[in-house]
Amino acid sequence: MSNLLTFTPEGIYCAAGDFHIDPWLPVPLALITHGHADHSRLGMGAYMATTSAAPVMRHRLGEIKMDTVAYGDVTSINGVDVSFHPAGHVPGSAQIRVAHKGDVWVASGDYKTVDDGLSEPFEPVRCNAFITESTFGLPVFNWTPQDILADQINDWWARNAADGVFSLLSCYALGKAQRLLRAVDPSIAPILTHAAIENTNRIMRGQGIALPDTTLVTPDLDLKAHKGALVLATPSALNSTWARRFKPASSAFASGWMALRGVRRRRAADRGFIMSDHADWNGLNDAIKHTGAERIFVTHGYTSVFSRWLSEQGYDAKVVQTQFDDDAGEDGA
Repeated sequence: MSNLLTFTPEGIYCAAGDFHIDPWLPVPLALITHGHADHSRLGMGAYMATTSAAPVMRHRLGEIKMDTVAYGDVTSINGVDVSFHPAGHVPGSAQIRVAHKGDVWVASGDYKTVDDGLSEPFEPVRCNAFITESTFGLPVFNWTPQDILADQINDWWARNAADGVFSLLSCYALGKAQRLLRAVDPSIAPILTHAAIENTNRIMRGQGIALPDTTLVTPDLDLKAHKGALVLATPSALNSTWARRFKPASSAFASGWMALRGVRRRRAADRGFIMSDHADWNGLNDAIKHTGAERIFVTHGYTSVFSRWLSEQGYDAKVVQTQFDDDAGEDGA
């Protein structure tokens, strides 16, 4: 079987089509799986992404040359057939299918198999070789069902609101924040947002994605009029002077890393909600099984452990070093 995709210093490369997928160094043509900063970087000659990923990419990268495609549409690039398929990670995220002379590879980017009610649901894509993340490639990672998770967050917020306490919730600005907004009960109290989150909310509302009303936190916002509010903050803002304005407050993280007690203790938050936009252990295994692929290339995360497990299951599995960094480290995933 040929190496239709290879791993170069610039990133994942298709020599037959002369394009890269999610490259980390400047290249002439970059096919982008989604808009998170570790997969969508500045400096490419031209970009290709899904129609629903494009608005956030343009917001983050500025005036770029970009072609957009609908999910499932096939584009020929120098004789190589390319198509984008839902990855379920964040709105607009895609797995990229590359087919040439009967050989089919899929670069999955980041993905999750649970339908979060926000992102386009993950669709398995049959292939010969599959490039997978392994951010949460350990059996300990098993996500809380969505309905239970929503109840946990709403109960925490409602108790705080009843006591006039702000609920400071750390989440990544693209995907996680909007997923939380779709899950919480906006009748409990007002919802306040950090600027990075509100900017993304504005873009998604412009795409027709329904979100509850939110209020941007500005220096002159009267916090006394918003006692008991849910405050969505980026991870970097949670322990900053920005967050210290909210008193009294209870803090929490919404992250897959909350499944690890040691991480919860280090974050010194009052609560940890187990919520991720990446696949958990079962999700990773199910996704790989449904591709029908024999060759698996494992990138960022628990690569050695997960690759060894896949090899034990009969796959031809290899670890590949990349510069993807799980979105925002421990707080963001």
